[in-house]
Amino acid sequence: MARLFSIFFLILSFTSYSQSTKEMIDSLNSINDHQKKVELCQKIALDLQKTDWDRALKYIELAETEAKKAKESEVTLANVYITTGKMYASKDVLDIALQYYLKAYDIYKNNENLEEIAKLENNLAIIYAVGNNKEKALKYFLNVYRYQQSKNDSVKLVKILNNIGTLYLNKNLDSSLYYYQKAYSINKVIKDNALKANVCTNLARAYALKKDKTNADHYFDEAFSLLNNQVDNLGKAFVYESFSEYKLKEKKYDDVIVNAKKALELRKENLYTYSGLNLNKILYQVYVSKEDYKNAVYYFQKYNAINDSIHVEEKAVNIERIKLEQDYKVRTQIKTLIEQKKLFKYFVVGLILVVGILILIILLIKYRNRNIKNQLEQEKLKSSMQALNESLEAKKKVLIGKAMAEIHRTDSINEILTDLKQIKLKTVNKEMQQAIDIVLKRLEKNLNTDIWKEFEISFEQVHKSFFDKLTVDYPSLTPKDRRLCALLYLDLTTKEISQITGQSFKSIENARTRLRKKFDLTNEKVNLSTYLNTI
Repeated sequence: MARLFSIFFLILSFTSYSQSTKEMIDSLNSINDHQKKVELCQKIALDLQKTDWDRALKYIELAETEAKKAKESEVTLANVYITTGKMYASKDVLDIALQYYLKAYDIYKNNENLEEIAKLENNLAIIYAVGNNKEKALKYFLNVYRYQQSKNDSVKLVKILNNIGTLYLNKNLDSSLYYYQKAYSINKVIKDNALKANVCTNLARAYALKKDKTNADHYFDEAFSLLNNQVDNLGKAFVYESFSEYKLKEKKYDDVIVNAKKALELRKENLYTYSGLNLNKILYQVYVSKEDYKNAVYYFQKYNAINDSIHVEEKAVNIERIKLEQDYKVRTQIKTLIEQKKLFKYFVVGLILVVGILILIILLIKYRNRNIKNQLEQEKLKSSMQALNESLEAKKKVLIGKAMAEIHRTDSINEILTDLKQIKLKTVNKEMQQAIDIVLKRLEKNLNTDIWKEFEISFEQVHKSFFDKLTVDYPSLTPKDRRLCALLYLDLTTKEISQITGQSFKSIENARTRLRKKFDLTNEKVNLSTYLNTI
């Protein structure tokens, strides 16, 4: 994908000066016009970027300083940002390049310069695509596409549509085919065979992934028919490589070998690339499948050699990228310090300030981490206490439930005793009276008359002075009312109270209503349990 994007990368070109870099540097001091100084500094920076990166950065920074003094400072500054972005992009430091492109993009957007906006959006789309941010890449590609539609530039439209199709290739085949087909339709009116061959190859690849052999063969045939002198070696190699990958899936090994070797031959001057690696891998796999181990070993060795070389290059590029990124950060920090502390004459003082700030940040981070740790410990302790309280509350309710069940049992026995005494008075038979007396004595023996007092004592141990306060404030409450208040204080529902006391749901509701009247809460929207918890 990166290779395809680089083919269609829209860049701003600068007219080259006839004089050497040294002559341009010498002439810089004799120029008083800020605009011309900016242009010359950019030229020098671009000339030096491959040979002396540090000096190149100094001249691009000087260009930025002069741009702020120019008449059309914003547009000039945007141009400097684009040049800086191109310099970092050439070093593959895309994050920093992106920052400069976005700065320029904001300036052109504020000035509504549509042409420059389109160029920058194309650059942004490519960087986001290489960085695998497909969503943003697609957003900017579509913006460029709409602009090129308004300009009716067929070649650029095809390139943009081809890029969008490639973005969708491994994500949504139908969308990929849609954009490739649009590119193909516009392609018919232009004479760029290299571009046509590229689009046809991409269409063939998409149809191959969709397992549509008829269309895949058709577009590969058309791509091959376009491979004339107008198509460069890399373009031809792309077609042969794609076709060999297609034939590999069909296990047509002879076709794979022929096309892969053609692609390798076309890439012989630039073999140590991912395409060269891929082609040698394909040939190795084919020869293994054909049991031609001599050739398999040959291509496997070439594959290993390229792989090792690429990894070495990647490591070197990564080290260079890290170095440049770090250098950029240091330069930015130094620049910020210089701007903020113009009164300081020596850089050492500024460096000490940076170190002090870094130490302060580390101390603040440690302090913050310590606070976070303390907060976590407090929250953990709070959670533990909450769990213990909940457990205690649950056990308390169980004990009270058992106590109330005992109260209910005592009440039931008392009712039975009363009924039996009535029956005894009405019974004439002495034997029956004696039998009733025996039953009465057994029931009275098991009867605990002080059960409610025991409950009150237990309740008072947990909720001190509740009954005392209740008696003082509301002396008209009956023992049953007091019992109901205690249960409501514990946030028990009417259903739970009914189950504990053995009374009906309606009886409890009526009792609650009577309590509300005694508490003078008939016209208040206050929950009875909530009110009791305020006592």
